[in-house]
Amino acid sequence: MNFDSGAAADADAEEAEAGRFRPRKAAGAFRTISEVADELHIPQHVLRFWETKFPQVKPLKRGGGRRYYRPDDIVLLRRVSDLLYTQGYTIKGVQRLLREGGGKLADNIPPPTEAERLAAEAEREMSLPEEGQLLLLPVEDTPPPAPRRTSEADRLRAVLTQTLAELEALRALLH
Repeated sequence: MNFDSGAAADADAEEAEAGRFRPRKAAGAFRTISEVADELHIPQHVLRFWETKFPQVKPLKRGGGRRYYRPDDIVLLRRVSDLLYTQGYTIKGVQRLLREGGGKLADNIPPPTEAERLAAEAEREMSLPEEGQLLLLPVEDTPPPAPRRTSEADRLRAVLTQTLAELEALRALLH
């Protein structure tokens, strides 16, 4: 291994003492989905979902469906993450940018339009929680947050609030 300084060797020694030492992979090595998820701070299920939305991301799949991401896949995923979570684009917006760029994302993409940003905000509000997570809705005495909402989001919030009230009433009957 080629270390730039003694600090990297010290970090390896600390990891070895803690029982979690892993050899460092070369920059061009393929990565597993867990390694990519950790590196990009994105849950694995989101990476699998993005594969369905962005056909440009094509990890190599081995026996048992195990995914191995190429360095180019990771670069694209990092850029998609930035456009979605930092810049404020929607999935459809990123798909459009990929189409317009011939399957590549330029470095000088302008910020999203106001309409695109609002659509992305609504898209995030409508997303479901991770498996095993609870969906927390505001209770009647807690005012909902005040971000801009589309009329569809307001309609769905009203339906969900009514459903919650009905569920709470049924729960009270059971106790």
